[in-house]
This record gives sequence, structure tokens and C-alpha cells, in this order.
Amino acid sequence: MNTKKMGLAIGLTSILALAACGDNNDGADTSNESSGNDGSGLNEITGIDGGAGVMSAAQNAIDTYGLDLALQASSGAAMTEALGNAIDNEEPIVVTGWTPHWMFTTYDLKYLDDPENVFGEEESIHTFTRDGLAEDAPEANTVLDNFYWSEDDMGEVMLDIQEGTDPEEAAAKWVESHQDQVDEWTDGVSEVDGDSISLAYVSWDSEIASTNVVKNVLESIGYNVEINSMESAFMWAGIANGEQDAMVAGWLPLTHQEYFEDYEDQVVDLGVNFEGAKTGLVVPEYMDIDSIEDLK
Repeated sequence: MNTKKMGLAIGLTSILALAACGDNNDGADTSNESSGNDGSGLNEITGIDGGAGVMSAAQNAIDTYGLDLALQASSGAAMTEALGNAIDNEEPIVVTGWTPHWMFTTYDLKYLDDPENVFGEEESIHTFTRDGLAEDAPEANTVLDNFYWSEDDMGEVMLDIQEGTDPEEAAAKWVESHQDQVDEWTDGVSEVDGDSISLAYVSWDSEIASTNVVKNVLESIGYNVEINSMESAFMWAGIANGEQDAMVAGWLPLTHQEYFEDYEDQVVDLGVNFEGAKTGLVVPEYMDIDSIEDLK
């Protein structure tokens, strides 16, 4: 994590810690009083990058449920840093969460119920390419079209990365141990000789995992693959204007709905590569709340 992200994460954690403790001007012993784990001590929701669809949905939730909470934009890394620090001290925290994500394997977490259905139902992750890729790079297009994996598959790579393995290394390990599955993606595909292709992705743990796995597979058949991390808006624009060749990171129908509507006629949807994705507001299991309504 770079210094800027670390500083933001520490700042967020400090704010949350102060909110949880509250004022104690009379010097009384408050050890038996509420720790704020019913959500009453919170003043913000810790989010990720402002362009993410889950952030728009979180702001909609604040408005819909009449919450007196601010939505704090940060990054995926800063959000999980703040979450981990809060859990270490058993402090209250609410984050914008999504699955698949390694944090659900590492920590005991729960989604808050959403009776108004602000965050919608389960989502799927789609593969998109620029117009013309099927003609310009048919072998790569076939691999991208065939690419599909499960939550267990993605979780294996994400957890390996979270535990310190370089993303390219983690992807290579997964590919090596799941060769039968990879063979299905490359079935009937001929090797190429150093043709170039670029993959755009948003720097979420799930997309880091999937993009590096696809990169590894395309390199195994001879492509020279460049991967480029960018915010969601730039990712979609890059595919639409042909500056980027493909992505395996299109969340629909909610998270990237706005971008899909803007660029639907300029990109090619190769279909679903992951099913059962979800977004929402997430809290540690020890917090004594179960619904977004409880945050009022």
C-alpha cells in the first residue's frame, strides 16, 4: 500500500475510533456503557473510489433510509485497512462491501438487510471487448469468450494475493493447478507469435485476480499482454474508444449500469464470466444491528 493510501486508512480509523468512544468530559468510568456496536456511535460509512456503483447505491441508501451518516470515499485498500483496524479493536464500522472479496473469508462479516432493495439483487460480472477485437485478435477473443469461473476459484486467487503473494504469481499458481479448466477456455485456440493485447481493470481485489488469470492464459498462447488499472469510468471509456482491447470486470445490472447505458452501442458484451456477485453495506458480525434501518 502506498503512503497516501496508508495515511487515509489511518485517518479513517482514527475518526471511527473517536466516534465509538464519544465524549467523556466528567471522567466517569464508561467501561460498562455501550461501545456503539449498535451503530449509534457512527458518523460515516467507509467507502471506496467515488466512481464505483456501490458508492452511488450507498448514497442512495443514506437518502432513502434517512441516515445521518456521511459517505467517505477512499479506495478498496484503504477501506479494508480501516475495517481490519476496527475489527482488531472491536469497534463499530460500516463499509461498502461486495462479494466476491477475500475480506469475507478473513473476517466474520454480514450484509445489512436492505428492505428497500436499494442495492438490488445479485449481480453478474461480464466480459467486454472493443468493437473489432474478434476480427483483429480472434484467438484472444475466443479465450475471453470462454472465460468463466466460480466464487471458489476467484477466492483462491484473492486470498493468496491478500496473504502477500504477487498477483501474477498467484494467478500462475492457480492456472497451473486448474489446467483442465483452463484447457476449456483455450479449446481449439491456436498459438500466436507475440501479438499485443491490453486488458483494463478496476483495482478491486476480485478484478485484480480475474485480470491476472486471464493475462496468464493469454500469455500461455503467445500474446504479449498489458494490463492497466484505472477507475471504472476510464475503464469503460477505454474499451468504448478502442484505447483498451478488453476487460473481464463489467458488473451488471447495478454497479456499472450508468457506464453500460452510456457505451452499450460502442462495446461488445461477450457475456457472463462470474455469477452471484453482490454489493451492500457490510458490518462485523459483533455489531448488534441487522438492517440498514438500524443505522438511523
